[in-house]
Order: sequence, then C-alpha cells, then structure tokens
Amino acid sequence: MRVGLYNLEPKIVNTAMMQVSTYHKKEYDFVEIYNPLFKYDRVYAFSIFDYTDKGYVTKDMICGGTGFNIKKKLPKEIEECEYDYSLYPKCDFSIVWFSRGCPNNCKFCIVRKKEGCIQSVKPKKLNPKGEYIIVQDNNFFANPKWRGAIKKLKEWKQPVDFAGVDVRTLNKEKCKALLSLKHEKTIKIAWDNPKQDLIPQIKKVLKYIKPYRLMCYVLIGYDSTTKQDLFRIYELWKLKIHSFVMPYDKKDRYQKDLARWCNNKFIFKSTRWENYKKTTDNTDYKKVKR
Repeated sequence: MRVGLYNLEPKIVNTAMMQVSTYHKKEYDFVEIYNPLFKYDRVYAFSIFDYTDKGYVTKDMICGGTGFNIKKKLPKEIEECEYDYSLYPKCDFSIVWFSRGCPNNCKFCIVRKKEGCIQSVKPKKLNPKGEYIIVQDNNFFANPKWRGAIKKLKEWKQPVDFAGVDVRTLNKEKCKALLSLKHEKTIKIAWDNPKQDLIPQIKKVLKYIKPYRLMCYVLIGYDSTTKQDLFRIYELWKLKIHSFVMPYDKKDRYQKDLARWCNNKFIFKSTRWENYKKTTDNTDYKKVKR
C-alpha cells in the first residue's frame, strides 16, 4: 500500500505524522510525504491550527489534529508507535512528553478539552540526530512524577527546552530542579490572566533563577485591555524579564502591532508603545474602547 502524509503546517515537526509513518512502515507499506501529483491508497492530513487553510484537503483524506477536531485521537496501535524522525532529516532536536493534559481549565486554552486532566505518560525515544530536547508538557510540574522526569532528562545529558512551566507553582525545590539541567533556551513562564497579580510570586522565583534566564509569555486580546496588557509588559521589564506577546486573535490589528513592538527587543528597548503606534496606521482599532 502507498501512503501519503500531508502536513498542512510543514514547518512544524508533527509527532502524530511520525507515529503514523512508523505504524505503516511496520506494516511494510510505502510511506512518503504527500505529493498531489501522485496516486495513493491512503492519505493522512495533519493540522494543528484551525486557521490553517484547508482548501487542498479532499474528502477521501484521513484528517487529524486540533486543526480539524480536538476530540479525535490516534488509534491505540498508532499512539503506541515511536516517532519516525527520518521524515525530518534536518530536525536537530527531540520532542518528548512526560505528561498529557492539565489540571487547570483556562477558557482560552484547549488542552483540558483535548487531553483531560494531568496524567503521566512514558516518553518516546529520542531523535538519533537530536542535539537537544524539547519538553512539550503543558504543565510539567503538575505531573506527580516530575522528579522522575527530571532524573531522566539528566540521564539523557542533552540541553533542554521546556515549552513552559507554571510560575504559580514554582518553589525552591522546583527552581533548583530546573537549574540542575542545561537549558537550550530561556525558561518560559506565562502571565495569561491580567486580573491575577503574579509579581509577588515571580519575585520569589527570582531568588533562585536569574531574570535573564526567564522569558514570560503575555496573552493579549482575551478579556484584557490595552492598559492591562502594557501593565504586565512593563512590570515584567522592571524585573528585567522580557515579555513575548501572544495575540489571541492573530488577525486583530492592535494585537498584531503590540506583538510586533514587544517581541522585537530592539524596537521595544528603543521605543515606547505610545510612540510606536503613532508610526502605524491605527485606524483599525481607534473605534475600539480599550
């Protein structure tokens, strides 16, 4: 059987696609990246984002991923398969999960709806060509087996890049655990809720982790005003922590402009928001009360 794998976000390493590949290769099927000029016995389509163009997806394709349906899961026999990194010959990292789900149920996040509450899982094997590890856990320290996960990461002896850790749960022990690892990039935390004052907790964390080692995601456009957005950004900067703005609506002009201003360190350090927005055509959001 000839199997085509169609990744609608080709720049993203898709772990589900790698598992489908492994499964079919075990069945001695011919597997390759989908080419619309070829004929296939079966085509799988993968998408993570709902806003990705689905115009080239046909009815006979087997579709999966949150971009299609957040409830749809891989069959057990495929979920148990390892990742086929040969699909991404230039990939120099490994992707692992030590847990799935999250104990929180944030309205703006689909993780709880998709994966349920927190549950420990066995990590897949590393990429043979990987030089560092991306830990994709949605809430790493909520995993009751996080200490074992830290131990495993130490055994692998590779730099680590956490997708994010919940700053609200960090204490001395957890901070020390993070510092016991070599990090590929900054340690990422988040300040999503503008009505929640995280400054006292962040100051506690800074007793153990230097600010230059931290980066904070700031969600904007979801139940927040411009004043609340700027407050979080500037308060973090006072602590010498750089923010990375995450627009809830990537098509909204204000959110796009604020992200462009904040996420470019050179622009952010040299220009205040009030001056930056004067250089942009802000007619799109003049009418919006913020």
